[in-house]
Amino acid sequence: MKFDTPATTNPIDQLKVVGKPYDRIDGPLKVCGRAPYAYERHDVVENPAIGYVVGAGIAKGRINSFDLAAAKAAPGVLAIVTHESAGKLGIGKRNIAKLLGGPEIDHYHQAVAVVVAETFEQARAAANLVRVDYAPSKGAFDLHASKDGAVKPNMGEDEPDSATGDFSAAYEAAPVKLDETYTTPDQAHAMMEPHASLAAWDGDKVTVWTSNQMIDWAASDLAKTLDIGKEKVRIVSPFVGGGFGGKLFLRADAALAALGAKACGRPVKVALPRPLVFNNTTHRPATIQRVRIGATRDGKILAIAHETWSGNLPKGRPENAINQTRLLYAGEHRMTATRLATLDLPEGNAMRAPGEAPGMMALEIAMDEAAEKLGIDPVEFRILNDTQVDPEKPERRFSQRRLTECFRIGAEKFGWSARPQVGAWRDGRWLVGLGVATAFRDNKVMTSGARMRLSANGRVAVETDMTDIGTGSYTIIAQTAAEMMGLPLERVDVRLGDSSFPVSAGSGGQWGANSATSGVYAACVKLREAVARQVGIDPATAEFADGEVRGGGKSASLAGVAKTQDIVVEDAIEFGDLDKTFQQSTFGAHFVEVGVDAATAETRIRRMLAVCAAGRILNPKSARSQVIGAMTMGAGAALMEDLVVDKERGFFVNHDLAGYEVPVHADIPHQEVVFLDETDPYSSPMKAKGVGELGICGVAAAIANAIYNATGVRVRDYPITLDKLLDAMPEGRA
Repeated sequence: MKFDTPATTNPIDQLKVVGKPYDRIDGPLKVCGRAPYAYERHDVVENPAIGYVVGAGIAKGRINSFDLAAAKAAPGVLAIVTHESAGKLGIGKRNIAKLLGGPEIDHYHQAVAVVVAETFEQARAAANLVRVDYAPSKGAFDLHASKDGAVKPNMGEDEPDSATGDFSAAYEAAPVKLDETYTTPDQAHAMMEPHASLAAWDGDKVTVWTSNQMIDWAASDLAKTLDIGKEKVRIVSPFVGGGFGGKLFLRADAALAALGAKACGRPVKVALPRPLVFNNTTHRPATIQRVRIGATRDGKILAIAHETWSGNLPKGRPENAINQTRLLYAGEHRMTATRLATLDLPEGNAMRAPGEAPGMMALEIAMDEAAEKLGIDPVEFRILNDTQVDPEKPERRFSQRRLTECFRIGAEKFGWSARPQVGAWRDGRWLVGLGVATAFRDNKVMTSGARMRLSANGRVAVETDMTDIGTGSYTIIAQTAAEMMGLPLERVDVRLGDSSFPVSAGSGGQWGANSATSGVYAACVKLREAVARQVGIDPATAEFADGEVRGGGKSASLAGVAKTQDIVVEDAIEFGDLDKTFQQSTFGAHFVEVGVDAATAETRIRRMLAVCAAGRILNPKSARSQVIGAMTMGAGAALMEDLVVDKERGFFVNHDLAGYEVPVHADIPHQEVVFLDETDPYSSPMKAKGVGELGICGVAAAIANAIYNATGVRVRDYPITLDKLLDAMPEGRA
């Protein structure tokens, strides 16, 4: 099905099932321990061996030689695979560095060997006996030191720089100017489930049960890595214990499980230890960002510029922290620039809301600072510079943009009018402040397919390689099929995460829910047509309700239609160019109250509110869960998350969940989410948009702005730890 004209009235609009806050249908499996995660699959193979990965002990250089004698002689060892024994290997399209390093080393903890043994303890012990003789070379590990050598990156069709009007002249002439620099650190996904895989060969074909967000990408890249045909690779990932972008791409666990299984002739499972999750896989790169805003004295932005620097391995991409600035606020004269430094750190890549999340950490502090210079309330300043058109292309309107409404509703609900003057609110030992920031994320869509099966028992089964990363994909897909086919939710079976199923959008980029349910919608339209024709009803007028199809004076039960043979159809949603004709984005407003201890500068979040405009909300309960989870990640980014780089040896020092701090329950006492009641017919037949990444965009800046309101201390370098506040705290704070 081609989606190239705005959606009109369709069966989803009935909202009998879609739009309702159903519990996640996979919930009971998870709380009872029956959800089959990759490493714990005891039902698919017998007697798997265990692989343990050896990570490179240098960040750059080459391997002179291996000494494997002691490791091979260790108890229980079945095989050891290195680049010397692995055979011909390739590099996946979406991988920057080789998943099995050698002889060249690209980054610290790049996999250089996998030791396979009967037990985990034996594999780990033997891995510690592997001796590698390295020839290290000097690397670059410091973004600040490499900033001056950063270059304009080659981003294919994506132009890294933009310019409209004459920024320099307009900025110089502006009566009120802001020019500040902000930094964000390297950050880790820190998902609960590590990267883990189980691989088994059947002749020349391999099946990998793994934890991965994008099944088709993984199948393609594993085939390329192993130098075999894609038809010989099957990827299975029905449940993912957290990804946040860190499992968008094939990683070493899957490739080495397959290589280990081939080497020892039996199934092998590999889980990356936590230090390798941090140093071997991907992370969010650090940024340096300069924001300049020039405005009239009454608060209209005349000129705005946003420049960003980040680093990555050769052939890596930058952190596109300027994305939102190109679209978010009005202003005739504009400029953005992106520069990329070559660093020899582990690969930087997508992490929840890549680009906008760190970009808004800078932009939304800058907006508050500009509002203060102007003497304008921060909410009113943002509303004053709202726009209904793409600021770079005024002829291109937003399909829907209700940002001002988000701010008005949020301000009233949060009690923004009671916001104190800077440093004026004291609650016992706590200095209290309120902060605000815009939430913005583009609405992306991707081709997505599904297979539908109507059986004689009157049940409908959905098969698609879409994944559920804890976000509720099983449930919203079931709700879509139930709505379209006129069935109760309990008569829909959903099967996900298998490369033998039709290719879906996968989970990432905030495109998953909208795209995947649209693919199910397309397949349901085809199934409705097949059922109606079999009964002799015009598909255009057929009504599906209560387990029946009706029309033209006829009716039949769905079970009866499929009595002699299952009806199976397959289709996909293909999106046209409506996203080019109209700018499609999601919007919101974050409000935060913090308390800062007057003596110690410890910061505590007291309450948070997000008001979101993101099209039709398919399931308010699971959508709220996504947003509060994103808000929590934003709190971590604001206050604690920081991968510390050893700038001599080139690795992340705090590479575990003891040293890399993330928020816990006690850090987030109260969260509230409000969704505007809206539909966007330009987005999809579901009239929905993504919401999972919107919640993280801007929230860190809202926290930073609240801290400033409480203390009068402006911190522009994240995370905002107490050491950055203490020396500048108000006098007499004790």
